[in-house]
Amino acid sequence: MSRLLIVKTGDAYPEVVEQYGDFEALFQQILAPHGFEAEVFDARHEPLPELADIDGLYITGSHAMVSDAEPWSETLKPWLLAARERNVAMFGVCYGHQLMAAAFGGVSDYHPAGRESGTHEVTLTESGHEDPLLGTLPAHFPVQLTHAQSVLEAPSGAVVLARNAHDANQALRYGPRQWSVQFHPEFTPEVMRAYLARQVDKLRDQGEDANALMRGVTTTPEANSLLISFARTVAEREGAVA
Repeated sequence: MSRLLIVKTGDAYPEVVEQYGDFEALFQQILAPHGFEAEVFDARHEPLPELADIDGLYITGSHAMVSDAEPWSETLKPWLLAARERNVAMFGVCYGHQLMAAAFGGVSDYHPAGRESGTHEVTLTESGHEDPLLGTLPAHFPVQLTHAQSVLEAPSGAVVLARNAHDANQALRYGPRQWSVQFHPEFTPEVMRAYLARQVDKLRDQGEDANALMRGVTTTPEANSLLISFARTVAEREGAVA
């Protein structure tokens, strides 16, 4: 069986953790019904694991900011580079997306247009339609988003797979088995609404109505499916190698 590892880079809000589970638990809740297990490594507090023992990595979201360059986050960058050199499969989410991009030579920082929160639609690029992971999705699909920072400049050689009006780099591929997305495939509508409830003032300050955004929250099955599709690609690869 392939070894999947969730790289935990932060904690969800306490009320989210209590009612629905922390970031890593949300990943596991989607994977488990499809027969996939994933261990958890807390990058903030634990030593880096040996890459030789890992087949696939998920890198979670966080309330931290990549541009703050916290020591634990900076330590992850060369480790992610080494993982890419070994062609370890990777799937970064939100902070994980921004961290992977920064590690591979891009720029992640505060978005000049402010925060993007709620259920929004993204559109596949031409490369996205041809991508082995995202290519089976519809041309347009809804996703759950909550972020103040973005990948402002994709790394040289990265392929843009999805975008929307707010963010030109909603999904990127950095190699044959290395992907990241700005949105949260692990979020349920309930989790998304809980995040919006926390952001009422911040959203109002930039001219947005959090209550209207809450009413617009929907399910995001296409985005959710990416976590399972990634696990399947890892399992298929390891099966072929075996």
